[in-house]
Amino acid sequence: MAGLIRREDIDQVRERAHIDEIVGEHVALRPAGVGSLKGLCPFHDERTPSFHVRPAQGYYHCFGCGEGGDVIKFVETINHLSFSEAVQYLADKTGVTLRYQEGTDKESTDPNRVSRSRILEANRNAAQFFRSQLGSKEGQIARNFLNQRGFDADAAARFSLGYAPNSWNALLSYLRKRGFTEVELAASGLFSTGQRGPYDRFRGRVIWPICDLTGAVVGFGARRLSEEDKGPKYLNTPETAVYKKSQVLYGIEMAKKAISKQRRIVVVEGYTDVMAAHLSGVECAVATCGTAFGDGHVRIARRLLGDSADAAAGVMLSSGKTRGGEVIFTFDGDEAGQKAALRAFGEDQSFASQTFVAIEPSGKDPCDLWQAQGAGAVRGLVDSRRPLFEFVLRTTLKSFDLDTAEGRVSGLRAAGPIVSQIRDLALRSEYTRRLAGWVGMPEEEVRRAVQNSPRPERGGFGGGRGQFPNSQVSPNLNVYPSTSPAHRSGTPGAGVGAGFPGAASRVNLPNSTDPIAKLERQALECLLQLPASLFGVGVETVSTAAFRVPMFSALFTAIIALGGLDKYAELWRDAEDELGLKGQRAVILANKRWGELLNAQVDSQLQGLVSALIVSPLPQDDSARLSEYARGVWQAVIRGDLSRQIAETKARLQRCDPQDEQYQQIFSTLINLENARRNLQESK
Repeated sequence: MAGLIRREDIDQVRERAHIDEIVGEHVALRPAGVGSLKGLCPFHDERTPSFHVRPAQGYYHCFGCGEGGDVIKFVETINHLSFSEAVQYLADKTGVTLRYQEGTDKESTDPNRVSRSRILEANRNAAQFFRSQLGSKEGQIARNFLNQRGFDADAAARFSLGYAPNSWNALLSYLRKRGFTEVELAASGLFSTGQRGPYDRFRGRVIWPICDLTGAVVGFGARRLSEEDKGPKYLNTPETAVYKKSQVLYGIEMAKKAISKQRRIVVVEGYTDVMAAHLSGVECAVATCGTAFGDGHVRIARRLLGDSADAAAGVMLSSGKTRGGEVIFTFDGDEAGQKAALRAFGEDQSFASQTFVAIEPSGKDPCDLWQAQGAGAVRGLVDSRRPLFEFVLRTTLKSFDLDTAEGRVSGLRAAGPIVSQIRDLALRSEYTRRLAGWVGMPEEEVRRAVQNSPRPERGGFGGGRGQFPNSQVSPNLNVYPSTSPAHRSGTPGAGVGAGFPGAASRVNLPNSTDPIAKLERQALECLLQLPASLFGVGVETVSTAAFRVPMFSALFTAIIALGGLDKYAELWRDAEDELGLKGQRAVILANKRWGELLNAQVDSQLQGLVSALIVSPLPQDDSARLSEYARGVWQAVIRGDLSRQIAETKARLQRCDPQDEQYQQIFSTLINLENARRNLQESK
């Protein structure tokens, strides 16, 4: 497993990735003052632009919903990626080669080491080749296969389907002509190796491209079309640097918007099932790729569904909708499918309470159902979902004859441990009541049986792990693992400076008509946006008591605790020394590190304040005079702080007896403060 991404590589990514260009791919930005851009927020619906971007600082912030951060955080949020995935995405776009702390210099310069970007480029070219072959004369066999399942040319184009010619070297020759080296071809996973060298892995098969959340092709799924093909019915790309079957879901790039909007993800079993679901209007459907639904898939689902902290998550309303996000598994109606559903009863009940099961009684999968009964039947299947807890209990009770006393007692003994495992007390009580009705026994008797039931072994009911055959859901599923900041910062690939551990809280800034609050806000804006202009002004002499607005005082206190301008000077020197940057480029990178470092030190409320102040347009519309403006603002803060200290010192002096030994000390302090204020006024 890759280690932490090296800090200098993350800095290279931040330095090369222009936030205005990255955000501009999703938002139409227009000028909003010196060095500031604004547009409609991509994270919430609005009609008046409240989303601001400051390219020089590398930050964005929405004053409507509170979302804010740097370019990496934007890619994380907009594409539902982890920190390391976002860094890799930007590295591919900017041409930065990422190195990992566990790797050595020898490894990073190894001529046999292939970059992620070259593998993705090989996949992109392969996808184009396969699409072109679908329309060829030989590709008629693949078109017939698709037509028999109801998929026409428009559907094939929508899902970028292709055909792999029944040739040993068609794709190999195609990619060689496009400049790919033998090492790159071997690393792509597109070829197998025999005694005579590499040959095409996919031959005579219909092809589905498998993409990540950003839409980049990371691998392929292929189905055989001829009985003469003795290979497996389905064949996928093997594990590569970009394709990890436990971390990819077919159709996720097409489904991600619908999943986020509807807060629902439908997990089906096959590629054609995904196609049928989308064509039926169930655009949140995805499928695993030759493996069980496990931890890696859950992490993707959670990022798309959002937070599941709602205590009422999973409660079905009278409208048919559900509180919180939904994960709906569609299984075949056969015994293996039902056992797969049982395995979905994972260990983390915050996920299980939002998990539903939809099984077609006659055993049809979504594709068969779509062909036989149309789009409405597929939508109806999804809408007929049943809560996972209910399904597990009813399926367990089917094994017993509840018309006999022996059957009812045996059913209670089998189902009781399942109910006892429900951690939510309200849900446990409700399912205890339902179980009493299903087995036809007094509720109090069932309640006692549940309370006294032995807990089932982890991994299944009525048996240990490995009891059921392979299916959609992993028996070791640890659903909804923590994604809190404390956990994220230690994940492989997160690297130094994964500085934005979640959406910042929306910040309600003080009334701008209050002159004190206005000055304090302007001072912090300048300290965050133009720190390089403030050396020699005397920022370090200002006490935290100079800020009277609580949130501003808390932020200034955090800045002082961080080291103030001395720390910024260190970041500036590091930018020059580590990356060889000079002048304004070094300042820009130092500014980005400045905000990142501060964000890592404060809570979510102050994180929102930091990003809001960093992107706030400054009232000075002449870029050449911004430095003068910043120094003027801080001189006003210093004068105010000196006046406050003078007033407090005079009060102390009046309370002090002239004969007291402290009198002269206080008087000297007063003189020094008066001189400092006078010198400041004369320097204007």
